[in-house]
Amino acid sequence: MEERTNNPAARLYRSMYLIRRVEEEIIRLYPTDKIKSPVHLSIGQEAVSAAVCDHLEKTDILFGTYRGHALYLAKGGDVPRMMAELYGKVDGCARGKAGSMHLVDPSVGMMGTSAVVATGISNAVGAALALKMQKSKSIVVCFFGEGSTDEGAWHESMNFASLKKLPILFVCENNFFAIYSHVKDRLAGPGLLARSEAYGIPAEHIEDHVPMELHERAGAAVAAVRRGEGPRFLECMTYRWRDHVGPTEDRVHKYRPDAELDAKIEGDNLKIVGKLLPDALRKSIEATEEKRIADAIAFAEASTFPEDREIYDHVFAN
Repeated sequence: MEERTNNPAARLYRSMYLIRRVEEEIIRLYPTDKIKSPVHLSIGQEAVSAAVCDHLEKTDILFGTYRGHALYLAKGGDVPRMMAELYGKVDGCARGKAGSMHLVDPSVGMMGTSAVVATGISNAVGAALALKMQKSKSIVVCFFGEGSTDEGAWHESMNFASLKKLPILFVCENNFFAIYSHVKDRLAGPGLLARSEAYGIPAEHIEDHVPMELHERAGAAVAAVRRGEGPRFLECMTYRWRDHVGPTEDRVHKYRPDAELDAKIEGDNLKIVGKLLPDALRKSIEATEEKRIADAIAFAEASTFPEDREIYDHVFAN
């Protein structure tokens, strides 16, 4: 009932809570082998997808990375169909063929996530060019990690998007680590904002402990792109709590100090937003989403696997 409330904190909390709890359920279910796909979790990073997607229309187009559950859910993706997809079931959003790493659902503008670093960026720019040629009012939003900015595809795409003044928002989820390599060991020069601005694209840096500010500034960037002012770039600082891939803790690898991770967990953005809400509203949101998640898991459990003959469907030619 609070889906489209005028309270942005309530909308943000609902989206973030849904993402958090879905991924916690994925952690619980993963050891059973019911989930037939590798998973990359966004626990700790929920605020970025939730804040940006709250300003989008259903017809706006998204591209993302293999860490895409948050993006799909924040854009209004179907929770039962996503869970069925992770199970490899026929009722999944890609009939069980995509799994976690390649989530796709054009019905909500989710044009696919990619397991190959930075490949979604050039695809997103192509989609933005198409929208401009069609004189569409929709925009493209492309999510990627800071590791993608080391790839040539990112530079080529930024240059082309700026040159053609395309309707695209570039959202960098900077969680500091490309797998286990810290950004300070990879990024030469004055930083990502300067890289973006070198291509003539206005850029902003947003810290990870101010989710409502992130929401406000993301809204302003979306509005500027929608007005036809050309691309924008947001560097959203964030932090994943779990391993790069899989449901486990990663403290055994010792690539980041335990105290650093503990501090990030203590400063949980979900709790920060939750404290902005009256207890009754917060509990109502949580109860609604808990039922939604339980129903989604039951849906995935009840769905069947695709028939063998489907291996020949949805390819370039039958």
